[in-house]
Order: sequence, then structure tokens, then C-alpha cells
Amino acid sequence: MGRINSNISSLTAQQNLTRSNNELQVRLSRLSTGLRINRGADDPAGLIVSERLRSELSGIDQGVKNSERASSVIATTEGALNEVSELLSSIKALVVEGANTGAFSKEEILANQLQIDSAIDSITRISNTASFAGLKLLNGSLAYSLSGVSPTAIAKAQVHGADFGDRATVDVNVDVLGSAQTANLYFNTNFAGSTAGSSRLPSAVTLEFAGPDGVVELVFASNTPIDDVVAAVNSRKSVTGLSASRQTAGNATSGLVFSSIEYGRESFVSVKRLAGANYTFAKINNDAPGPIQWANASTYAAADRDVGKDVTVLINGAVATGRGLDVQLRTPELDLALTLTPTFGTTITTTTQTFVITGGGAKFQLGPQVTSNQQVNIGVDSIAATRLGGTLVPNGSGGLALQFLSSLKSGGVNSLLGGNLANASKILETSIDEVSGIRGRLGAFERNVIQTNIRSLQSGLENITASESAIRDADFAVESSKLTRAQVLVSAGTSVLAAANQSSQSVLQLLG
Repeated sequence: MGRINSNISSLTAQQNLTRSNNELQVRLSRLSTGLRINRGADDPAGLIVSERLRSELSGIDQGVKNSERASSVIATTEGALNEVSELLSSIKALVVEGANTGAFSKEEILANQLQIDSAIDSITRISNTASFAGLKLLNGSLAYSLSGVSPTAIAKAQVHGADFGDRATVDVNVDVLGSAQTANLYFNTNFAGSTAGSSRLPSAVTLEFAGPDGVVELVFASNTPIDDVVAAVNSRKSVTGLSASRQTAGNATSGLVFSSIEYGRESFVSVKRLAGANYTFAKINNDAPGPIQWANASTYAAADRDVGKDVTVLINGAVATGRGLDVQLRTPELDLALTLTPTFGTTITTTTQTFVITGGGAKFQLGPQVTSNQQVNIGVDSIAATRLGGTLVPNGSGGLALQFLSSLKSGGVNSLLGGNLANASKILETSIDEVSGIRGRLGAFERNVIQTNIRSLQSGLENITASESAIRDADFAVESSKLTRAQVLVSAGTSVLAAANQSSQSVLQLLG
């Protein structure tokens, strides 16, 4: 071949050299960045998958950070609650000491009251000041907002958790299926010769009255008025936890009813004859409500003991059995505690009590996606003295009233000088239970939700990172060997191109 206008060998060498140079640039780029995919052209499908994995990794990493921050919030909250627990324990000791009036002077009891006032004020101060990065923790800011709670039906409502999902509010419907009852024993006082207006014991008797708080023995002489029996039992209320009354006001022959002050199966009444006349004591069959019909013997049975009954409530279609008038419900959608009023809790009607959870609560985003199933809601109620320890206690007029820790301060109905130390003790026990309950829920949330969520996300972070690395990261061993090959090909291609360019000069020999 003697053509010189077209050097096909040079063109071929140039083309191969270009490819080798491009290959060299790819290897240098991958080794310098450590990535196998630097542009979409490197691996289009791999780029799409790896970008999705990178996005998921960012969400998982933030989920871990959110969980760790939530753990810090809980630790701060529990630290404040621990101080409140210490204060409540000190108040309990002061109340018990203040009840020891036979060994302490009035001045010492007043000093105890001053300490109680200071401790209660400190609890309210902690409620108002406990915070994390400006977020108030115990003043009710993290509690759920409720609307429409009827005070005649629900004395106290505490929502610990609610799943709103796509709803702006959550309706709570409460129906009483089984009424709460006190323990009740009836005493037939329709003795021969007695009149409706007055009645007396025809024979002497010694009776043992036992209730949830204790036992007392009472001796009644022959011809004791029935109203004296009532007064004697009622004078020992704080000892036994029992009360007595005529079954029908103004009618002594209608019989007496001995009742536990508290509602529920933990309350009982027992009346046993120790000596003397054998009188009739009975309870109504099938836990039917009173009054007892003495003329119809089939409706009651002779008994010396009766037990109360816990309320049974239907809340949003779920059956919740209470403890006396207190009800707790824990479902994935709703976690709450209610204290029903005696009027509502002891009456079975077709009327539904409804209130609305309008918002509030503390929402923790624990997952990589912003969806309700990757969020957890928990409520932390205020622990101010005016909100803590709400308990239904005797109000002095024969009924029950909801009273709080603030009632133990000077001038309150349950202060040391007020004389209602039994009520004060019950309120303190409720306060301690509420604070420990908050700590327990927060502790369970941290241990069973946050810590497990962190471990789960960290495991996912490790595995997804490995998958993303397998797709996108460069294998240095492979790339180094390919770099060497590309360098050799570029060097050889350059030499071949030079030789191809020199081959056309041999035509000059034909020109002589």
C-alpha cells in the first residue's frame, strides 16, 4: 500500500489510545474518591438504589439522634421526679409524727406544719421550673388537653398516651357496665313491740365490727336505742373504715345498714356476734342494690360478711375493670386512668359520658419516616400541689370529695391542725403512687421503647451502610490492577501511534 492521504493504522491507534485514556481517567477518579459510582453514567441503576439507601441512612441516623435526645429528656424529668419523691416521703413522716399528739407539743406540730408547707411549695416550684432546653417538663405542658369532662361523672381524668393517627382529636366514650358497690350488711331492727319512730335492742349483745382499716368490739346493753348503735359504729369510722345508718331515714324499724366507706372488692364489712342475743344480719342476693326487703326472704340471705364490688366500664368499646371507682385502660390507641364519681360509678344507665382529647402530650419521632407508626406519644401530667394526689376522701358530710396535696398546707382541710390526718395520709399515698407511676412509665418507655429502638436502628444503620457500600464504594484492589493495565495500554498506545505515524514516511523512498 502506497497511499498517504489516509493513515488507517494511525486512526486505529488513536481510537484505542482514547479508550485507554478514558479507562485511565475512570480508574484515577475511582481511586481518588474511593467511589465506584461518581456519575450516573458509571452505573445508572446502582446510582438510583444507592441514593435511596443514602436517604434512608440519613433518616435512620436522625432517628438514633432523636431517641438519644428523648432519653436525655426522660433522664432530666426523672431526676426532678426523684426530688419530688423525697419530698413526699418527708411529708409522710411529718404527718405520721404530727398524729402523735400524746408525745409532741402543739409548738412541735406547728413546726412540722411549717416544714410541710415548705415541702409542698418546693414540689410546686419543681413543677414550674423543671425544663430541658427551654421545654417545660412537669408543669402540664406535656400533658394531654381534655375538653368536655363532666365533673358530676368523672372526678379525675389522666391520659397517659393517645394515638391520634390522622385525627385532630380523640373522643373517649365511657359507659358503666357494672356498678361499683360498697360492702353492705343489713341488721333487722323490726323487733316485737317497736315503733317506726324508735326502736331499741331487746337484749344485750357484744358485736365485733371488722372493716378494711381494722376491728373493734362494741358492747350494747339491753334496751339500747338503735340510734346509739349507729352513733357507736360511726364513732369508730377511722378505726374500721365502716359507717352505719338507718336504712330508711326516720324509720328505726326499717333496719340498719353497715357499709364500708370505700368502694371495691378490697373493701369489706364483717359483723360477728361474740356474746348475747342472736340478731339477724343479712346481705342482699346477687349484689342487688338496697334497700333490703325484709318481708321478702328470697331476696336476701343470712350473712356476717360482705365484700364490695369494683366498677366495670366500657371505654371506646374496650372493657376495663376498675379498682373501686378508679379505672385504668391500656390499649395501643389509648392509655388513661379515670376516677368516677360515686353517683356515676354506682349507676348503670344508657347514658354515655363523652370527653375529647384535643391535643397535647409529648410526641417522639423515633423512626426514619414521619408516620404515626414510627412516633410514640406519652403524657406527663403536672405535679403541682393543686394537681397531685387527687383522692376521693370523706368530706365530713357523709359524702366523698376530691382533694389534692395542697389541702395539707396550713389552713387546708387536711393540715395537721385540721384533724383529718387519715385523709392526709391517703392523699399522700396517692401522690406517691402518682409520682412513682410517672417514673415507672417513663422508665418503661426508655427501656422498652427508646433503648430497643436505638439498638434496632443501629443494627439497620450497619446493615444498610454495608449494602450501600457494596453498591457504591470502589474496590481498591480491583481498581489498582485496572489502573496498572490502563497505564500500560496508554503507554503502548502512544508508542503504537508514533510508529503508525512513522510508517507513512516510507513512501518517500519511492521518490528516489
